[in-house]
Amino acid sequence: MSPEEFRRHGKQVVDWIADYLAGLESQPVMSQVKPGEIRRALPPEPPEHGEPFEAVLTDLGRILLPGITHWQHPSFFAYFPSNASGPAVLGDLISSGLGVQGMLWVTSPACTELETVVVDWLAGLLDLPARFRTDAAGGGVIQDSASSACLIALLAALHRAGGGQVAAEGVTRRYTMYVSSQTHSSLEKAARIAGLGTAGVRVVDVDPDTLAMDPGHLRALLDEDAAAGVVPVMVCATVGTTSTTAVDPVAALGAVCRERGIWLHVDAAYAGVAAICPELRWLNDGVAEYADSYSTNPHKWLLTNFDCTVLWVGERAPLLGALSIQPEFLRNAATSTGSVVDYRDWQVPLGRRFRALKLWSVIRWYGAEGLRAHIRDGVRLAQDLASWISADPGFEVWEPHPLGLVCFRPLWPGLPAAEADHATMRLMELLNASGSMYMTHTKVAGRVLLRMAIGGVATQRRHVEQAWEHIRWEHAALSASLPGHS
Repeated sequence: MSPEEFRRHGKQVVDWIADYLAGLESQPVMSQVKPGEIRRALPPEPPEHGEPFEAVLTDLGRILLPGITHWQHPSFFAYFPSNASGPAVLGDLISSGLGVQGMLWVTSPACTELETVVVDWLAGLLDLPARFRTDAAGGGVIQDSASSACLIALLAALHRAGGGQVAAEGVTRRYTMYVSSQTHSSLEKAARIAGLGTAGVRVVDVDPDTLAMDPGHLRALLDEDAAAGVVPVMVCATVGTTSTTAVDPVAALGAVCRERGIWLHVDAAYAGVAAICPELRWLNDGVAEYADSYSTNPHKWLLTNFDCTVLWVGERAPLLGALSIQPEFLRNAATSTGSVVDYRDWQVPLGRRFRALKLWSVIRWYGAEGLRAHIRDGVRLAQDLASWISADPGFEVWEPHPLGLVCFRPLWPGLPAAEADHATMRLMELLNASGSMYMTHTKVAGRVLLRMAIGGVATQRRHVEQAWEHIRWEHAALSASLPGHS
Protein backbone atom coordinates (compact mmCIF):
# COMPACT_ATOMS: atom_id res chain seq x y z
CA MET A 1 0.00 0.00 0.00
CA SER A 2 1.57 3.25 -1.13
CA PRO A 3 1.47 6.40 1.02
CA GLU A 4 -1.22 7.84 -1.25
CA GLU A 5 -3.31 4.66 -1.07
CA PHE A 6 -2.86 4.70 2.69
CA ARG A 7 -4.02 8.33 2.83
CA ARG A 8 -7.18 7.54 0.84
CA HIS A 9 -8.11 4.38 2.74
CA GLY A 10 -7.08 5.89 6.06
CA LYS A 11 -9.64 8.65 5.57
CA GLN A 12 -12.23 5.98 4.80
CA VAL A 13 -11.38 4.16 8.03
CA VAL A 14 -11.56 7.33 10.15
CA ASP A 15 -14.90 8.17 8.52
CA TRP A 16 -16.13 4.63 9.22
CA ILE A 17 -15.17 4.89 12.90
CA ALA A 18 -16.72 8.34 13.21
CA ASP A 19 -19.96 7.11 11.62
CA TYR A 20 -19.93 4.05 13.89
CA LEU A 21 -19.60 6.18 17.02
CA ALA A 22 -22.21 8.67 15.81
CA GLY A 23 -24.77 5.92 15.18
CA LEU A 24 -23.89 3.70 18.11
CA GLU A 25 -26.97 4.48 20.16
CA SER A 26 -29.20 2.88 17.49
CA GLN A 27 -27.37 -0.45 17.79
CA PRO A 28 -28.35 -3.23 20.24
CA VAL A 29 -25.83 -3.10 23.08
CA MET A 30 -25.19 -6.86 23.09
CA SER A 31 -24.38 -8.79 19.96
CA GLN A 32 -27.37 -10.83 18.80
CA VAL A 33 -25.45 -13.47 16.81
CA LYS A 34 -25.38 -17.18 17.62
CA PRO A 35 -22.16 -19.12 18.35
CA GLY A 36 -20.28 -19.87 15.11
CA GLU A 37 -22.34 -17.47 13.02
CA ILE A 38 -19.46 -15.09 12.29
CA ARG A 39 -17.06 -17.91 11.43
CA ARG A 40 -19.55 -19.46 9.01
CA ALA A 41 -19.96 -16.14 7.22
CA LEU A 42 -16.23 -15.90 6.53
CA PRO A 43 -14.46 -17.91 3.81
CA PRO A 44 -12.61 -20.99 5.09
CA GLU A 45 -9.47 -20.18 3.06
CA PRO A 46 -7.57 -16.91 2.61
CA PRO A 47 -7.75 -15.11 -0.74
CA GLU A 48 -5.15 -16.12 -3.32
CA HIS A 49 -4.96 -12.58 -4.68
CA GLY A 50 -5.18 -9.27 -2.91
CA GLU A 51 -8.53 -7.52 -2.61
CA PRO A 52 -9.41 -3.82 -2.58
CA PHE A 53 -9.61 -2.31 0.89
CA GLU A 54 -13.20 -1.28 0.22
CA ALA A 55 -14.05 -5.01 0.33
CA VAL A 56 -12.54 -5.22 3.81
CA LEU A 57 -14.69 -2.32 5.00
CA THR A 58 -17.77 -3.85 3.39
CA ASP A 59 -17.29 -7.13 5.24
CA LEU A 60 -16.49 -5.25 8.42
CA GLY A 61 -19.96 -3.76 8.35
CA ARG A 62 -21.78 -6.74 6.87
CA ILE A 63 -20.21 -9.64 8.79
CA LEU A 64 -18.26 -8.43 11.80
CA LEU A 65 -20.31 -5.51 13.13
CA PRO A 66 -23.32 -7.73 14.00
CA GLY A 67 -20.93 -9.77 16.16
CA ILE A 68 -19.76 -6.79 18.19
CA THR A 69 -20.94 -6.17 21.73
CA HIS A 70 -20.66 -2.39 21.86
CA TRP A 71 -18.52 -1.44 24.84
CA GLN A 72 -18.73 2.23 23.87
CA HIS A 73 -22.54 2.19 23.74
CA PRO A 74 -24.02 4.75 26.16
CA SER A 75 -26.20 1.99 27.69
CA PHE A 76 -23.33 -0.44 28.29
CA PHE A 77 -23.38 -0.89 32.08
CA ALA A 78 -22.14 -4.48 32.32
CA TYR A 79 -18.48 -4.20 33.27
CA PHE A 80 -16.30 -1.32 34.32
CA PRO A 81 -15.97 1.28 31.54
CA SER A 82 -13.53 0.57 28.74
CA ASN A 83 -13.27 4.13 27.55
CA ALA A 84 -12.14 4.76 23.98
CA SER A 85 -12.06 8.50 23.43
CA GLY A 86 -11.16 10.29 20.22
CA PRO A 87 -7.70 11.49 21.28
CA ALA A 88 -6.83 8.01 22.59
CA VAL A 89 -7.83 6.36 19.31
CA LEU A 90 -5.81 8.90 17.34
CA GLY A 91 -2.81 8.43 19.62
CA ASP A 92 -3.06 4.69 19.06
CA LEU A 93 -3.23 5.27 15.29
CA ILE A 94 -0.03 7.31 15.43
CA SER A 95 1.61 4.55 17.46
CA SER A 96 0.60 1.98 14.83
CA GLY A 97 1.82 4.23 12.04
CA LEU A 98 5.23 4.74 13.62
CA GLY A 99 5.54 0.99 14.21
CA VAL A 100 7.97 1.49 17.09
CA GLN A 101 9.30 -1.49 19.03
CA GLY A 102 10.33 0.16 22.28
CA MET A 103 12.06 -2.69 24.08
CA LEU A 104 15.20 -0.62 24.75
CA TRP A 105 15.84 3.09 25.12
CA VAL A 106 18.12 2.96 22.10
CA THR A 107 15.45 1.37 19.85
CA SER A 108 13.47 4.62 20.11
CA PRO A 109 14.46 7.07 22.84
CA ALA A 110 11.20 9.04 22.49
CA CYS A 111 9.14 5.91 23.17
CA THR A 112 10.86 5.38 26.51
CA GLU A 113 11.23 8.98 27.61
CA LEU A 114 7.66 9.96 26.78
CA GLU A 115 6.50 7.02 28.87
CA THR A 116 8.59 8.14 31.83
CA VAL A 117 7.03 11.59 31.54
CA VAL A 118 3.39 10.50 31.27
CA VAL A 119 3.58 7.99 34.12
CA ASP A 120 5.14 10.72 36.26
CA TRP A 121 2.38 13.11 35.15
CA LEU A 122 -0.25 10.59 36.16
CA ALA A 123 1.46 9.89 39.48
CA GLY A 124 1.28 13.62 40.19
CA LEU A 125 -2.37 13.85 39.17
CA LEU A 126 -3.20 10.96 41.52
CA ASP A 127 -1.03 12.43 44.32
CA LEU A 128 1.04 9.25 44.57
CA PRO A 129 4.23 9.33 46.67
CA ALA A 130 7.38 10.86 45.17
CA ARG A 131 9.28 7.56 45.36
CA PHE A 132 7.03 6.21 42.57
CA ARG A 133 8.44 8.72 40.09
CA THR A 134 10.88 7.51 37.45
CA ASP A 135 13.42 10.13 38.56
CA ALA A 136 13.43 8.59 42.05
CA ALA A 137 14.26 5.12 43.37
CA GLY A 138 11.15 3.58 41.86
CA GLY A 139 9.21 4.44 38.75
CA GLY A 140 6.24 3.68 36.57
CA VAL A 141 5.67 1.55 33.49
CA ILE A 142 2.72 0.97 31.18
CA GLN A 143 1.60 -2.68 31.14
CA ASP A 144 -1.10 -4.24 29.00
CA SER A 145 -3.48 -4.97 31.89
CA ALA A 146 -3.76 -5.12 35.67
CA SER A 147 -3.27 -8.89 35.43
CA SER A 148 0.25 -8.32 34.11
CA ALA A 149 0.87 -5.55 36.63
CA CYS A 150 -0.01 -7.86 39.53
CA LEU A 151 2.20 -10.61 38.13
CA ILE A 152 5.14 -8.21 37.80
CA ALA A 153 4.60 -6.98 41.36
CA LEU A 154 4.54 -10.58 42.59
CA LEU A 155 7.75 -11.45 40.74
CA ALA A 156 9.49 -8.42 42.24
CA ALA A 157 8.18 -9.32 45.70
CA LEU A 158 9.30 -12.93 45.26
CA HIS A 159 12.77 -11.76 44.24
CA ARG A 160 13.02 -9.67 47.39
CA ALA A 161 11.59 -12.34 49.68
CA GLY A 162 13.95 -14.96 48.26
CA GLY A 163 17.03 -12.81 48.74
CA GLY A 164 17.59 -12.68 44.99
CA GLN A 165 17.94 -16.46 44.70
CA VAL A 166 14.62 -17.25 43.02
CA ALA A 167 15.66 -15.88 39.61
CA ALA A 168 18.63 -18.26 39.53
CA GLU A 169 17.38 -21.28 41.44
CA GLY A 170 13.62 -21.16 41.01
CA VAL A 171 11.03 -21.54 43.76
CA THR A 172 12.71 -23.95 46.17
CA ARG A 173 10.83 -22.99 49.33
CA ARG A 174 7.18 -22.65 50.31
CA TYR A 175 6.07 -19.10 49.55
CA THR A 176 2.64 -17.58 50.09
CA MET A 177 0.62 -14.63 48.87
CA TYR A 178 -2.35 -13.14 50.72
CA VAL A 179 -5.60 -12.04 49.09
CA SER A 180 -9.28 -11.90 50.04
CA SER A 181 -12.34 -13.52 48.53
CA GLN A 182 -12.94 -10.21 46.73
CA THR A 183 -9.47 -10.00 45.16
CA HIS A 184 -9.39 -10.32 41.38
CA SER A 185 -8.84 -13.83 40.03
CA SER A 186 -5.74 -12.64 38.18
CA LEU A 187 -3.84 -12.82 41.47
CA GLU A 188 -4.36 -16.57 41.70
CA LYS A 189 -3.28 -16.88 38.08
CA ALA A 190 -0.17 -14.83 38.90
CA ALA A 191 0.60 -17.23 41.76
CA ARG A 192 0.38 -20.18 39.38
CA ILE A 193 2.63 -18.53 36.82
CA ALA A 194 5.19 -17.47 39.44
CA GLY A 195 5.42 -20.99 40.83
CA LEU A 196 3.61 -20.50 44.14
CA GLY A 197 0.66 -22.52 42.91
CA THR A 198 -2.90 -22.23 44.10
CA ALA A 199 -1.80 -23.82 47.39
CA GLY A 200 0.41 -20.78 47.96
CA VAL A 201 -2.55 -18.37 47.92
CA ARG A 202 -4.03 -17.61 51.36
CA VAL A 203 -7.54 -16.15 51.46
CA VAL A 204 -8.02 -13.58 54.20
CA ASP A 205 -11.47 -13.03 55.71
CA VAL A 206 -13.44 -9.89 54.85
CA ASP A 207 -15.70 -7.66 56.89
CA PRO A 208 -19.24 -8.94 56.18
CA ASP A 209 -20.64 -5.43 55.89
CA THR A 210 -17.98 -3.74 53.73
CA LEU A 211 -16.29 -6.80 52.14
CA ALA A 212 -12.93 -5.22 52.99
CA MET A 213 -9.98 -7.42 53.97
CA ASP A 214 -9.66 -8.07 57.71
CA PRO A 215 -6.18 -7.05 59.04
CA GLY A 216 -6.69 -9.16 62.18
CA HIS A 217 -7.21 -12.33 60.17
CA LEU A 218 -4.23 -11.46 57.98
CA ARG A 219 -2.07 -11.28 61.07
CA ALA A 220 -3.42 -14.63 62.29
CA LEU A 221 -2.67 -16.32 58.96
CA LEU A 222 0.85 -14.89 58.94
CA ASP A 223 1.47 -16.27 62.43
CA GLU A 224 0.14 -19.64 61.36
CA ASP A 225 2.35 -19.73 58.25
CA ALA A 226 5.44 -18.56 60.14
CA ALA A 227 5.01 -21.46 62.54
CA ALA A 228 4.88 -23.81 59.53
CA GLY A 229 8.07 -22.38 58.04
CA VAL A 230 6.33 -20.71 55.11
CA VAL A 231 7.81 -17.50 53.64
CA PRO A 232 5.21 -14.75 53.02
CA VAL A 233 5.84 -12.92 49.75
CA MET A 234 3.11 -10.37 49.11
CA VAL A 235 -0.20 -9.02 50.36
CA CYS A 236 -2.54 -7.65 47.69
CA ALA A 237 -4.87 -4.90 48.90
CA THR A 238 -7.64 -3.94 46.50
CA VAL A 239 -8.98 -0.43 46.09
CA GLY A 240 -12.29 -0.91 44.29
CA THR A 241 -12.99 -4.63 43.93
CA THR A 242 -14.55 -5.90 40.72
CA SER A 243 -17.61 -7.32 42.45
CA THR A 244 -18.78 -4.31 44.50
CA THR A 245 -15.93 -1.73 44.54
CA ALA A 246 -15.06 -2.63 48.13
CA VAL A 247 -11.96 -0.84 49.42
CA ASP A 248 -9.45 -2.70 51.57
CA PRO A 249 -7.94 -0.84 54.56
CA VAL A 250 -4.55 -0.18 52.97
CA ALA A 251 -3.08 1.61 56.00
CA ALA A 252 -3.98 -1.15 58.45
CA LEU A 253 -2.81 -3.89 56.10
CA GLY A 254 0.33 -1.91 55.35
CA ALA A 255 1.17 -1.66 59.03
CA VAL A 256 1.04 -5.46 59.27
CA CYS A 257 3.23 -5.80 56.18
CA ARG A 258 5.73 -3.30 57.55
CA GLU A 259 6.05 -5.28 60.78
CA ARG A 260 6.71 -8.52 58.91
CA GLY A 261 8.76 -7.16 56.02
CA ILE A 262 6.18 -8.21 53.42
CA TRP A 263 5.63 -6.55 50.04
CA LEU A 264 2.31 -4.68 49.82
CA HIS A 265 0.81 -4.36 46.36
CA VAL A 266 -2.23 -2.12 45.90
CA ASP A 267 -4.46 -3.18 43.02
CA ALA A 268 -6.52 -0.11 42.16
CA ALA A 269 -7.31 -1.22 38.61
CA TYR A 270 -10.74 0.41 38.41
CA ALA A 271 -10.92 2.92 41.24
CA GLY A 272 -7.39 4.30 41.30
CA VAL A 273 -7.86 6.85 38.53
CA ALA A 274 -10.70 8.44 40.53
CA ALA A 275 -8.06 9.89 42.86
CA ILE A 276 -7.45 12.46 40.15
CA CYS A 277 -10.33 14.26 41.92
CA PRO A 278 -9.17 15.73 45.25
CA GLU A 279 -12.42 14.75 46.97
CA LEU A 280 -11.70 11.09 46.12
CA ARG A 281 -8.08 11.05 47.30
CA TRP A 282 -9.19 9.09 50.35
CA LEU A 283 -8.95 6.09 48.03
CA ASN A 284 -5.17 6.38 48.41
CA ASP A 285 -5.11 6.42 52.21
CA GLY A 286 -2.11 4.40 53.31
CA VAL A 287 -0.49 4.17 49.86
CA ALA A 288 2.16 6.82 50.50
CA GLU A 289 3.17 5.26 53.82
CA TYR A 290 3.11 1.57 53.00
CA ALA A 291 2.70 0.53 49.34
CA ASP A 292 5.64 -1.14 47.61
CA SER A 293 3.76 -1.18 44.31
CA TYR A 294 0.53 0.27 42.94
CA SER A 295 -1.38 -0.19 39.70
CA THR A 296 -4.39 1.38 38.03
CA ASN A 297 -6.01 1.25 34.59
CA PRO A 298 -6.40 4.42 32.52
CA HIS A 299 -8.05 2.06 29.99
CA LYS A 300 -11.05 1.67 32.26
CA TRP A 301 -12.30 5.03 33.46
CA LEU A 302 -9.71 7.54 32.27
CA LEU A 303 -10.67 7.90 28.61
CA THR A 304 -7.73 5.85 27.27
CA ASN A 305 -8.52 2.88 25.06
CA PHE A 306 -7.34 -0.61 25.93
CA ASP A 307 -4.65 -1.63 26.66
CA CYS A 308 -3.07 0.76 29.17
CA THR A 309 -2.36 -0.16 32.79
CA VAL A 310 0.20 1.78 34.79
CA LEU A 311 2.27 0.00 37.44
CA TRP A 312 4.46 1.94 39.85
CA VAL A 313 7.07 0.54 42.21
CA GLY A 314 8.65 2.37 45.13
CA GLU A 315 11.97 0.66 44.48
CA ARG A 316 12.93 -0.65 41.06
CA ALA A 317 15.85 -2.86 42.11
CA PRO A 318 13.76 -5.97 43.01
CA LEU A 319 11.82 -5.66 39.76
CA LEU A 320 14.96 -5.43 37.66
CA GLY A 321 16.57 -8.22 39.62
CA ALA A 322 13.63 -10.48 38.87
CA LEU A 323 13.28 -9.69 35.17
CA SER A 324 16.50 -8.35 33.69
CA ILE A 325 18.40 -10.64 31.30
CA GLN A 326 21.10 -9.25 29.02
CA PRO A 327 21.78 -11.32 25.88
CA GLU A 328 24.58 -10.14 23.63
CA PHE A 329 22.24 -8.96 20.86
CA LEU A 330 20.64 -6.42 23.22
CA ARG A 331 23.89 -4.94 24.54
CA ASN A 332 24.46 -1.30 23.62
CA ALA A 333 26.37 1.70 24.88
CA ALA A 334 23.38 3.54 26.39
CA THR A 335 22.27 0.53 28.42
CA SER A 336 25.82 -0.11 29.60
CA THR A 337 26.04 3.35 31.14
CA GLY A 338 23.07 2.62 33.43
CA SER A 339 21.73 6.09 32.66
CA VAL A 340 18.64 5.02 30.70
CA VAL A 341 15.48 3.05 31.37
CA ASP A 342 15.07 -0.13 29.32
CA TYR A 343 11.42 -1.02 29.78
CA ARG A 344 11.91 -4.56 28.50
CA ASP A 345 13.22 -5.23 32.04
CA TRP A 346 9.94 -4.01 33.56
CA GLN A 347 7.61 -6.53 31.91
CA VAL A 348 7.28 -10.18 30.86
CA PRO A 349 7.59 -9.82 27.04
CA LEU A 350 10.63 -8.36 25.35
CA GLY A 351 8.76 -6.26 22.79
CA ARG A 352 6.49 -3.35 23.58
CA ARG A 353 4.33 -0.89 21.71
CA PHE A 354 4.36 2.90 21.98
CA ARG A 355 1.39 2.93 24.39
CA ALA A 356 2.43 6.20 25.99
CA LEU A 357 1.26 8.10 22.89
CA LYS A 358 -2.43 7.48 23.60
CA LEU A 359 -2.19 8.37 27.30
CA TRP A 360 -0.20 11.48 26.38
CA SER A 361 -2.84 12.43 23.81
CA VAL A 362 -5.64 11.98 26.33
CA ILE A 363 -3.99 14.01 29.09
CA ARG A 364 -3.14 16.84 26.70
CA TRP A 365 -6.59 16.93 25.05
CA TYR A 366 -8.69 16.83 28.21
CA GLY A 367 -6.30 18.34 30.72
CA ALA A 368 -6.64 17.59 34.41
CA GLU A 369 -9.88 19.57 34.52
CA GLY A 370 -11.50 17.52 31.75
CA LEU A 371 -10.39 14.22 33.25
CA ARG A 372 -11.84 15.19 36.63
CA ALA A 373 -15.09 16.24 34.99
CA HIS A 374 -15.44 12.80 33.38
CA ILE A 375 -14.88 10.98 36.69
CA ARG A 376 -17.27 13.29 38.52
CA ASP A 377 -19.98 12.79 35.89
CA GLY A 378 -19.82 9.03 36.39
CA VAL A 379 -19.92 9.30 40.18
CA ARG A 380 -22.83 11.75 40.10
CA LEU A 381 -24.91 9.59 37.76
CA ALA A 382 -24.23 6.51 39.88
CA GLN A 383 -25.30 8.31 43.04
CA ASP A 384 -28.48 9.51 41.31
CA LEU A 385 -29.24 5.94 40.25
CA ALA A 386 -28.66 4.67 43.78
CA SER A 387 -31.05 7.28 45.15
CA TRP A 388 -33.79 6.25 42.69
CA ILE A 389 -33.35 2.58 43.59
CA SER A 390 -33.40 3.32 47.32
CA ALA A 391 -36.64 5.24 46.95
CA ASP A 392 -38.37 2.29 45.25
CA PRO A 393 -39.83 -0.28 47.69
CA GLY A 394 -39.35 -3.01 45.11
CA PHE A 395 -35.56 -2.83 45.31
CA GLU A 396 -32.70 -2.48 47.76
CA VAL A 397 -29.21 -1.04 47.22
CA TRP A 398 -25.97 -2.60 48.36
CA GLU A 399 -24.01 -0.10 50.45
CA PRO A 400 -21.54 1.51 50.07
CA HIS A 401 -21.36 2.70 46.45
CA PRO A 402 -18.90 5.62 46.46
CA LEU A 403 -17.85 5.51 42.80
CA GLY A 404 -19.47 4.62 39.48
CA LEU A 405 -20.77 1.15 40.30
CA VAL A 406 -24.18 0.50 41.88
CA CYS A 407 -25.09 -3.00 43.07
CA PHE A 408 -28.71 -3.66 43.94
CA ARG A 409 -31.29 -6.38 44.34
CA PRO A 410 -34.90 -6.55 43.14
CA LEU A 411 -37.27 -7.82 45.83
CA TRP A 412 -39.60 -10.75 45.23
CA PRO A 413 -41.97 -10.90 48.24
CA GLY A 414 -42.96 -14.41 49.21
CA LEU A 415 -40.26 -16.19 47.19
CA PRO A 416 -37.65 -18.35 48.96
CA ALA A 417 -34.05 -17.12 48.56
CA ALA A 418 -33.10 -19.58 45.80
CA GLU A 419 -36.20 -18.77 43.76
CA ALA A 420 -35.70 -15.05 44.31
CA ASP A 421 -32.14 -15.32 42.99
CA HIS A 422 -33.45 -17.25 39.98
CA ALA A 423 -35.99 -14.48 39.33
CA THR A 424 -33.24 -11.86 39.58
CA MET A 425 -31.16 -13.70 37.01
CA ARG A 426 -34.21 -14.02 34.76
CA LEU A 427 -34.79 -10.28 35.04
CA MET A 428 -31.21 -9.58 33.99
CA GLU A 429 -31.49 -11.95 31.03
CA LEU A 430 -34.67 -10.22 29.83
CA LEU A 431 -33.07 -6.79 30.13
CA ASN A 432 -29.93 -7.83 28.26
CA ALA A 433 -31.86 -9.69 25.55
CA SER A 434 -33.83 -6.54 24.79
CA GLY A 435 -30.74 -4.94 23.26
CA SER A 436 -31.46 -1.65 25.01
CA MET A 437 -28.93 -2.16 27.82
CA TYR A 438 -26.35 -4.57 29.17
CA MET A 439 -25.68 -5.32 32.83
CA THR A 440 -24.06 -8.09 34.89
CA HIS A 441 -24.46 -9.69 38.30
CA THR A 442 -22.44 -10.72 41.32
CA LYS A 443 -23.04 -12.61 44.55
CA VAL A 444 -22.71 -11.24 48.07
CA ALA A 445 -23.36 -13.46 51.08
CA GLY A 446 -24.76 -16.04 48.68
CA ARG A 447 -27.39 -13.69 47.21
CA VAL A 448 -27.48 -12.44 43.63
CA LEU A 449 -27.03 -8.71 43.08
CA LEU A 450 -27.29 -6.81 39.82
CA ARG A 451 -24.42 -4.51 38.81
CA MET A 452 -24.64 -1.27 36.86
CA ALA A 453 -21.28 0.32 36.09
CA ILE A 454 -21.54 3.91 34.88
CA GLY A 455 -18.75 5.93 33.29
CA GLY A 456 -18.82 5.45 29.52
CA VAL A 457 -17.64 8.26 27.29
CA ALA A 458 -21.09 8.72 25.71
CA THR A 459 -23.28 7.89 28.72
CA GLN A 460 -25.58 10.73 29.76
CA ARG A 461 -28.23 11.11 32.44
CA ARG A 462 -31.01 10.18 30.03
CA HIS A 463 -29.40 6.80 29.34
CA VAL A 464 -29.30 5.99 33.05
CA GLU A 465 -32.89 7.17 33.48
CA GLN A 466 -34.05 5.03 30.54
CA ALA A 467 -32.22 2.00 31.93
CA TRP A 468 -33.80 2.44 35.37
CA GLU A 469 -37.30 2.77 33.90
CA HIS A 470 -36.73 -0.35 31.83
CA ILE A 471 -35.56 -2.25 34.93
CA ARG A 472 -38.64 -1.17 36.88
CA TRP A 473 -40.99 -2.09 34.04
CA GLU A 474 -39.48 -5.53 33.51
CA HIS A 475 -39.45 -6.17 37.26
CA ALA A 476 -43.13 -5.31 37.53
CA ALA A 477 -44.00 -7.51 34.53
CA LEU A 478 -41.99 -10.45 35.80
CA SER A 479 -43.40 -10.09 39.34
CA ALA A 480 -46.93 -10.21 37.95
CA SER A 481 -46.17 -13.48 36.15
CA LEU A 482 -44.89 -15.28 39.25
CA PRO A 483 -47.11 -17.74 41.14
CA GLY A 484 -49.24 -16.02 43.76
CA HIS A 485 -49.10 -12.64 41.99
CA SER A 486 -51.55 -11.00 39.65
